[in-house]
Formats: sequence, C-alpha cells, structure tokens
Amino acid sequence: MDTAAAPAAGDLVGPARGTAAPATASPARPTAARLAALRAPHLDPYWIAGPCFLAFATLSYCRFRSLSDVSWDLGIFEQAIRGYAHFGAPIVDLKGPGTNILGDHFSPVLILLAPFYRLLPSPLTLLAAQAALFALSAIPVTRAAARHLGRRQGLAIGAAYGLSWGIQKAVDFDFHEIAFAMPLIAFALEAVLRGRWNAAVCWAAPLVLVKEDLGVTAAAIGTLALLRTRRASPLPIALVAFGITATAVTLGLIIPGFNGSGSYDYWSKLGAHGGASPAVPVDVVLRTVLWVLLPTTGLLALRSPLLLVALPTLGWRFLSHDPHYWGIDWHYNAVLMPVVFLALVDALPRVRAAARPWLRSYAHHLPAAVLAAALALTTSLPLARLTEAATYRKPPGVAAAERLLDRVPDGATVESDVRPISHLAGRARVYWTGDTGGLAPDYVAAQLPDNHTPEQALADVTARHPKSTYVPLGTAADIVVFQRTSAD
Repeated sequence: MDTAAAPAAGDLVGPARGTAAPATASPARPTAARLAALRAPHLDPYWIAGPCFLAFATLSYCRFRSLSDVSWDLGIFEQAIRGYAHFGAPIVDLKGPGTNILGDHFSPVLILLAPFYRLLPSPLTLLAAQAALFALSAIPVTRAAARHLGRRQGLAIGAAYGLSWGIQKAVDFDFHEIAFAMPLIAFALEAVLRGRWNAAVCWAAPLVLVKEDLGVTAAAIGTLALLRTRRASPLPIALVAFGITATAVTLGLIIPGFNGSGSYDYWSKLGAHGGASPAVPVDVVLRTVLWVLLPTTGLLALRSPLLLVALPTLGWRFLSHDPHYWGIDWHYNAVLMPVVFLALVDALPRVRAAARPWLRSYAHHLPAAVLAAALALTTSLPLARLTEAATYRKPPGVAAAERLLDRVPDGATVESDVRPISHLAGRARVYWTGDTGGLAPDYVAAQLPDNHTPEQALADVTARHPKSTYVPLGTAADIVVFQRTSAD
C-alpha cells in the first residue's frame, strides 16, 4: 500500500475527519473568484472608461510629440493654468500682451488643474486631464444605459459613446475647457433619469464655471427636471434661475470687467451684430444636425425630452455666422454627445412598447446598430491612427526641431505661430505672430509655409519689427527660429 496516500494517525485535519480542505489547497479557485469579480456588472462602466482614457491619452501624446498641433488653444490654456499654478492671474499673452483670459472666456474651472500643472509643468498634463475627463463621462452614460436597457445593450451604448465622432474630434483638437463639461452634463442627466433631482442640480450647477454659455445649459437641465417631476420643485427652479442669472452676470459684468474694451468680444460673431458676414449655408447646418442625431441615436433621441439640453448649444450656433461652429471638426460637438446618447437611453424603453412592430424591432436592434456605426466611422476618425505604426514614430526632423526650440532660453519673449507654441508656452513668454503690442521679442519661431524660404520668413520678421535686427538661429522640420541681436 502507498503509505503517502493515507493520513497519519495523529492527523486532525483531512477528509477522513470530515473537515474541509484548507483554502490554499486549490489556488485556482481564488484566481477564478477574482476574475469573476472583475466581470461584475457594476464594473462595466469602468471597463469602458479605462480603455477610452488610454486611447485618448495615447492619441494626444503621439500628436504632441510629432509636433502636429492644429491650434493655438493648447498654448492659450497652458498660459492660463500656468498663471493659476503660480498663484497669479491667468494672463494669456497669446490673446494679446497682458490679456486676462477671464476677459475672453469665463472658465475659472481651469484652476482645478493648477496643482497638477505645478507638480508636472507640461502641456501633456493638460492633455492627460482632458483624456481623463472625457473617459469619466462614459461612466454615467454606460451605467444609465445598462440600468434602463440591460447589461449587453448598456455596454454597446457605452462603447459607442466612447467612440463617438464628437469626442474623437475633440480629442484631436489639443485641449479645451469643455472637457470639464462632459462629465458634469453626463452625471447630471443620469441623475435626471433616476429621478435624483438634488444630485442633478449639484452636477449641473458648476457648469457656470466651465464656460459663459453653459449657464443656459444648466438652466435647461433644471427645466428638464421640472418637466419630469411635473411640479414646482424648489431645487430645479433655483437651478433655472441660477443658470440664467450667472450667464447674464458673466456676459454683462464679469467678462467686460476683465476685458480691456469693456465688452464681450464674441457678440460680433452673432448675426445681429455681424449681419454683413455671409450666412452659414443651410446644407452645412443640416449635415451637422444629422451627424449629431443619426449615427449616434438613429434619430430616436428626438423622442426624448432630454434633447432640450442640447438646444442652448445648438441655439447660439444657429445665431452665429461663423462657419467654424458648424461641421464635424474641432470640439464644438463634444458637449452634445452625452446629451444625445442619454436621450437615446431615455427614449428606447418607450419605443420598445410602441404599437408598430417595425418600430419595436428598430428600437430593439438600435444599440447594436449604433455601436456598429461608431466602429465603422472610427476607421476614418482620429482613433484609427492608433492602428498605424507611423503614429508611434517621430517624424523625420522632429527631434531636430525640438532641439532647435530648446535653444530658446527660459523666460525669453517669443513671437510664434501654431506649431512651436505648445513647446514654448510653458517656459517662455509667448506672443502670437503680429500681436506683440509693439514689443520686439527676443526670438521669433515660425512654421515655414509651402514654397516659403527662411529668407522670406526673415523678411516678414523684419517688416514686423523694423527697428530690430534678427538673425537665423536654425531651421528644422519646416520650423525656423530667429534671434534678435540688436535694436535701435
């Protein structure tokens, strides 16, 4: 007999005594339990948000390291947050020498990023924060969808939201303060769907600190809560009054008080003040509205009162004659994404109970169709670049351009156009090309246009600053830097 198979006479633990085996006897069981816990339904929103954050942050990082900036906004916001981080005013010289950004747009919420920027003073800090805020907004969308539609369809809508074209375009636009609005709107509307009116008000009220026009959006959320409750609830009424009053005070007093001209500069973009400018073509407007509603919700968002919250954002765009506000580029459609997706979540249960069989079938299959549309569109949207090997490589000449920009000393005054800005704004005083207020900067950094030589760029610099002498410091990757050597 194999004596190793039999327990010793003095053993008190073992099958022969009727006691359970020690927990360590089967190490596979705890591992399986941990894996099962990770698959718990309540973690589904975080499994959507986590990959979204990684994708958004990676795309932003790769764009930054390849000098692919498309706007001056990243530099503008870095200058503002840099001011907050050093306990000063948010002075943004890119908008004009000594300009306080609160006189341009009212976004004091940016001060929340100041501690992180003080710890890690880099434009990448702003880009990582934006990726986190966009990803955070996917949590309430996914959670609300699963609560109302079931786990699988909730995951489908959550993934479609994370891949939505409005968010992808915003990620591709460097950085903008509307990143803070995304989770606030999403959590507020999730609370509305649950009938948690106090939570909805608390999430919506801070929108007035994100941007001056979002106070009206907060008021719209309060109006929506009143429509859902069908009674005069004090908190939603207070939110309506607060949002409208905050917008009026911001536009009429706060921004003009910080603005050197004593007014709100963007009134000129509205039709009533800029009627001489050509109107935005109707087909452009129609295509934009269809993009907002069709691939994201199959038009079923039109059946939900939550769409009321999109009206302020669409409204000021209809009043404007600026073509940049229309189309699917830039960041202007991002704040509409949580609204339309949660409107879809709100509409689907009612549509599934519709009398028409085809409409019930349409509603049943729509979450999968919305996800399929998001995946299909992504092949031609910014996140598709994450599947390309070239995205992770520095383009030829970029390292040389970075070394060239590094030769500009900290604290120097620099006149710059788009591409060099974000690599200089955190350590130098950077002005926009042609807007230095008469100051002859220490350095001029510029991207050479096609068929434009460094000699031609130097001639342009000399024409702008005729009393100073500039010499080339170097050229790399179509970026040229000039240094001032003397001044009259």
